[in-house]
Amino acid sequence: MSKHIHILGICGAFMGGIAVIARQAGYRVTGCDANVYPPMSTQLEAQGIKLIEGFGAEQLELKPDVFVTGNVVSRGNPLMEEILNRNLPYVSGPQWLADTLLRDKWVLGVAGTHGKTTTSSMLAWILEYAGLNPGFLIGGVPQNFGVSARITDSPFFVIEADEYDTAFFDKRSKFVHYRPRTAILNNLEFDHADIFPDLANIETQFHHLVRTVPGNGLVVSNGREESLARVLQRGCWTPVETFGNEKGWNIDADNRVTLDGKPQGILAWDLLGEHNRMNALAALAAARHAGVPVAQGLAALGQFKNVKRRMEVRGTANGITVYDDFAHHPTAIATTLAGLRGKVGKARILAVLEPRSNTMKLGVMKDALPGSLKDADLVFCYAGNLGWDARGTLAPLGGKAVAKDDLNELVESIVVAAQPGDHVLVMSNGGFGGIHEKLLKRLA
Repeated sequence: MSKHIHILGICGAFMGGIAVIARQAGYRVTGCDANVYPPMSTQLEAQGIKLIEGFGAEQLELKPDVFVTGNVVSRGNPLMEEILNRNLPYVSGPQWLADTLLRDKWVLGVAGTHGKTTTSSMLAWILEYAGLNPGFLIGGVPQNFGVSARITDSPFFVIEADEYDTAFFDKRSKFVHYRPRTAILNNLEFDHADIFPDLANIETQFHHLVRTVPGNGLVVSNGREESLARVLQRGCWTPVETFGNEKGWNIDADNRVTLDGKPQGILAWDLLGEHNRMNALAALAAARHAGVPVAQGLAALGQFKNVKRRMEVRGTANGITVYDDFAHHPTAIATTLAGLRGKVGKARILAVLEPRSNTMKLGVMKDALPGSLKDADLVFCYAGNLGWDARGTLAPLGGKAVAKDDLNELVESIVVAAQPGDHVLVMSNGGFGGIHEKLLKRLA
């Protein structure tokens, strides 16, 4: 009889990934969420996973062996309250994953404020290309695989190691549960203002991660980040390789890769931006630790297809190209725009923005927004549901910025402004009300 787990909050990218690999590992999996919606719901149902809408206490009748709890669940949730009242077994998603499926794996964890999904996808693809058949759990869909999670009989497992908290009963970062043997520290900036008061607080969590990496492991750290240097200065018991600086892994303007000044080969690919070149260095270093020669890693990256929602062309209408990108933090917005500017030259870029993450809704980063949008010719901001004044914040951009509280009005203003040859870059970490399809339909 296979063990039965019931997942609370199953439609999030992370918990949905756990559901998929638990099912592949032979568990009976059921789950519930407040909004059971595609694409996750269809992905799960295709795997034979039964989904229940809402958090009703009657779900206790399923009598699973354990309730696996996502971090969307808080006190007051009717199902969770009943689990607590009856003293039934429950566990967080990261803890369950670590204790049951990752125990005997060589875990490669990818941490950082930006680039976790892309770098995890690059790393998983390099290992796959080298014939190592890795398992993985990634917060997006790598197009080389077409799925966001899988478990295999390979010892290698790549995981996107998130610093967000674990559960309402465990306020440690998710990544302290994974015990990586290979840990990438991609970069570190202030984010998640809803749970972290300041950067120093996040640095402490990264230090806790470093404390879990064994002495025969490897820490791959961004050599350009003072915040990561501070993290490592607090104590590190593992060899460290840095990237993006003179003494470790580096890459020049012609994509020539060096390690300790020695040539390693050329990165021949069509991804945009300095951030992706840095992601590539981190992935190459981590894959080398797992036994993949650099030349083979470079060959793999030559066939790397980016993650869905990373500068993904959603369509063209009347000579106007519409892109979808996950960028939602000012640094990511600036980097994404710079990458597109490098590609399109002098053509006009219309940046369309939904400040949707908790950090952005709180307005903590709002003053950095105008500067992050400097590469755009026109800026359109969706100001519905914000606790701060988008128009006032974007005022330094003058006439090139428009903010609308109504999504349809926002679409109309973009359609009126757009001309053939323009590039419309939509940036949000959510669905943005299906704005891509609305735009393409109206532009046509």
